[in-house]
Amino acid sequence: MRLSLLARRLPPLGPPIPPARHVFSSAAAARANPECTPESQPHQQLSQEHPTPPNNATTSPNPPTPTTTTTTTTATTPQTTTTSTPPLIYPSAPSPHHHNLPTFLTYAARTNLDPHSTVYVGTHFEYTASASLSRYGLALRRVGGASDNGIDLLGVWALPGAVAEVRVLAQCKAVQQPGPRLIRELEGAFVAAPAGWRGRGGVVGLLVAEKHATRGIREALARSRWPMGFVACSRAGAVEQFLWNRRAEKAGLEGVGVGMRYGGGGGGGQELVLTWKGRNLPFVRAEEASA
Repeated sequence: MRLSLLARRLPPLGPPIPPARHVFSSAAAARANPECTPESQPHQQLSQEHPTPPNNATTSPNPPTPTTTTTTTTATTPQTTTTSTPPLIYPSAPSPHHHNLPTFLTYAARTNLDPHSTVYVGTHFEYTASASLSRYGLALRRVGGASDNGIDLLGVWALPGAVAEVRVLAQCKAVQQPGPRLIRELEGAFVAAPAGWRGRGGVVGLLVAEKHATRGIREALARSRWPMGFVACSRAGAVEQFLWNRRAEKAGLEGVGVGMRYGGGGGGGQELVLTWKGRNLPFVRAEEASA
């Protein structure tokens, strides 16, 4: 009990003493570690560095633009098939015993055919006209006979620059005085022509006579609505005149003309030649005409 009373009487010892604090300063830190100074401490970088790309990478300020591939579809043009002109079908030959002038002369001599008869004179002149016109590019066959409808020769005429061959039908008249009536007969031959020579497109009718065309023939030729021409051919085979109308030019003779060549014909005289745009056309040789 005395102890408890003694404890109450003891005065307080004073306020509590706070714990000691350790204060560091830069000077103290320098004294503690002389090598660590504010200048020697590294500064913290505020900006974050971008990673360095690899050596094989290419950097671009703009992202690459995607490439757009455009596919163009081309419409296929259908191929046009060029249809060739069907071959011409010639009527049967009027005689199986001859087909040109040499074979006819042989046949006439073998059969003792009268040279003054109508058959001899007409057949001889038709073969002569066919052979003479072949030098000018006309390939003609004799088709005359009992039912020839006034047509003696049929064939084609190959001309330079022409799109197609000109088809030709001809009447041969071995008469001394040809007149306009022969032009009217030739007009009727167009109507009765075979299928390959029917119509006006690309078909030309020729009247072949021994004498030159009279004024009446030239006027009838100019008035005709059919493409027609006239040829003066002697019995010896010399072509002395060649003319045609405007409709024949439209049928395929555009650009073709007629001229005279001096020193030709084998006798040193003048010879009729065809021209193409002002230039003389060469004659067709016999082997080329028969090919």
